[in-house]
Amino acid sequence: MTNQAFSDRDLAVLWHPCTQMKDHATFPIIPIKKGQGVWLEDFEGNHYLDAISSWWVNLFGHANPIINSALKDQLDTLEHVIFAGFTHESAVRLAEKLIEITPDGLSRCFYADNGSSAVEVALKMSFHYWRNKGQAKKIKFITLENSYHGETLGALAVGNVPLYKETYAPLLMDVITVPGPDCYYREPGESWADYSIRRFALMEQTLQQHAESVSAVIIEPLVQCAGNMRMYDPVYLKLLRTACNKYNVHLIADEIAVGFGRTGTLFACEQAKIKPDFMCLSKGLTGGYLALSAVLTTNEVYQAFYDNYQKLTAFLHSHSYTGNALACRAGVATIGIFQEQNIIEKNTKLSKVMGKAAARFIDHPHVAEVRQTGMILAIEMVKNKHTREPYPWQERRGLRVYQYALSKGVLLRPLGNVIYFMPPYIVTEDQLLLIAEVAWQGIQQAVKD
Repeated sequence: MTNQAFSDRDLAVLWHPCTQMKDHATFPIIPIKKGQGVWLEDFEGNHYLDAISSWWVNLFGHANPIINSALKDQLDTLEHVIFAGFTHESAVRLAEKLIEITPDGLSRCFYADNGSSAVEVALKMSFHYWRNKGQAKKIKFITLENSYHGETLGALAVGNVPLYKETYAPLLMDVITVPGPDCYYREPGESWADYSIRRFALMEQTLQQHAESVSAVIIEPLVQCAGNMRMYDPVYLKLLRTACNKYNVHLIADEIAVGFGRTGTLFACEQAKIKPDFMCLSKGLTGGYLALSAVLTTNEVYQAFYDNYQKLTAFLHSHSYTGNALACRAGVATIGIFQEQNIIEKNTKLSKVMGKAAARFIDHPHVAEVRQTGMILAIEMVKNKHTREPYPWQERRGLRVYQYALSKGVLLRPLGNVIYFMPPYIVTEDQLLLIAEVAWQGIQQAVKD
């Protein structure tokens, strides 16, 4: 079958995510026949290096033999069972592993289906906790400017990227939005740490003013991924944890995109040596194989719901596929790879190679900033380097980079005019050099005229 024939079948029946479908009237959709390692292959034998880990989920390559083997074994045992009143080996093992590797004190694991669902669980748990504790006034959430936490209505409400949120504003709960620590806006010569500390004063003021009505602060630790890969210093997290304790407010760490090694440590919160009250995990949790998320929380939160049924304190949130056996088994295998193959140490070396490969972009006349946190690197393309004037979004310069990269066998899917690298951890040094070279040439094409 040709790519075009398969694309025609697709466009006759499907509606794709985060896509203006009319684009595909002129720009063909890419049908993938199979994946192996960092490579994807279409129906005509063209290969694409998956430089963005298929929306940040694939950690150890497509068709990973270790995860494949685990899933084949699980298929012969149990595919799924209702998780209310029942349990199974893979769900328990994964929860034990997650409690072992996340910050000390996170001792309870609640499963859901995807990242947005995990955020919904954390928001509801926080609100419900205060209600069970007799503090029914604590109903508000504080979120950061430029944040993103998912597309379901609760998760969308606590996000702040207008492109995703504005259309649905009439459907969303009110939240308190605080200017963030996005270090792209620091003064010349100002360090990430100094800027993050300076910006935290705005959060402190907000907490002081609204503490009695605030249930939780929700934050993406270190990197606002969907918010154009904007980054900040760990000191902000440390200050926030102290302030949340001071004002009796929960801290929700949305590590859905940044967890599992993306920021250089297994979890971003480790770099500030903090424990959130809730940690939301998904994406890399199953190595990119199956939809699964988890919310880790404390025994203190758990105990607030633990009582006789007649008290109506139970957390009755549920999903049909909660604790899915196949997904949990993939998660166990994924964590096993981290523990057995020194992945974090290897990533430290890879991140340095990635930084060196992208160093040439720093002086590019249409690049305002090259920023990196661990295995996430972003290149901010602008119209004017000195004033940082952005290209008009209507010109879709980033799309030009995407199209050029595909023609050269690399999958780069920019966020607006921000080109980023977030490859699987099995990427080689030569492949990182290829990604950087294609991105360079793509930007050269995109900034013409």
